[in-house]
Amino acid sequence: MKTEDQRDCLNTNKRFWNERVSIHKGSELYGLEEFRKGRNKLHALERTELGDVKGKKILHLQCHFGMDTLSLEMLGAEVTGVDFSEEAIRSAEELRDELGFKARFILCDIAGLDEVLNEKFDIVFTSYGVVTWLPDIEKWGRTVANHLRDDGFFYIAEIHPASLMFDNTDADLSFEARYPYFRQDKPLKFDEPGTYAVKDAETTNNTTYEWTHSLSDIFMSLINAGLKIVFFHEHPFTVWEHFPGMKKGEDGYYRCGRDIPLLFSMKAVKDVHAG
Repeated sequence: MKTEDQRDCLNTNKRFWNERVSIHKGSELYGLEEFRKGRNKLHALERTELGDVKGKKILHLQCHFGMDTLSLEMLGAEVTGVDFSEEAIRSAEELRDELGFKARFILCDIAGLDEVLNEKFDIVFTSYGVVTWLPDIEKWGRTVANHLRDDGFFYIAEIHPASLMFDNTDADLSFEARYPYFRQDKPLKFDEPGTYAVKDAETTNNTTYEWTHSLSDIFMSLINAGLKIVFFHEHPFTVWEHFPGMKKGEDGYYRCGRDIPLLFSMKAVKDVHAG
């Protein structure tokens, strides 16, 4: 894909996300009012697998409007959040100031982060619905590595790419493959109103472009950037109603009653012996 075409896709995606920030802030799924009252919005999965982050310097990639960034700060971390959406960063800064937090927020596309941020972090963190928005997964891997200290680690909790093959509008849950698993020459184009958080929301900017990245793409982008996988876990639950009729359990996770991978989580460290 030509650079100018890719830029058009990213600008289209930005309009989509800018419009949805205010919708997400008011949604039950995000629970902003609960957060304002002091409830940490990180899920048990990432809190457990991240471990104690008190005193750690964390870079949060694709932070949306900052609730998870500020939740990390609630746990004692010094956090920098990055997102390409102007509305997301504006809302994140407003929320930070309202609640008296200190997190720094940077308006930037991940592919350009190395040009505006020259710092190393103890942890680089990202989660839930992030990888499909990246046109260049290899560049992403290098960016992660560039911002990690030698003794730091990268952590991701993310939608399992295998689950993205299936039609998520199919009420019968037949799980017939509709979308590709492996990388394509061009991104997938979608034109869908609403949002995963409020499916019947009235929206204007409904076109998005998404890139398919297999698990091997994700793994190798990190390995080729000099990281070593510490653990990789697959999970039969997710964090929102990915498929119609999914039930939310008492633990806050959604399940579909089928034995398919819905999330994965992974930790990687710098391989100081690489090369």
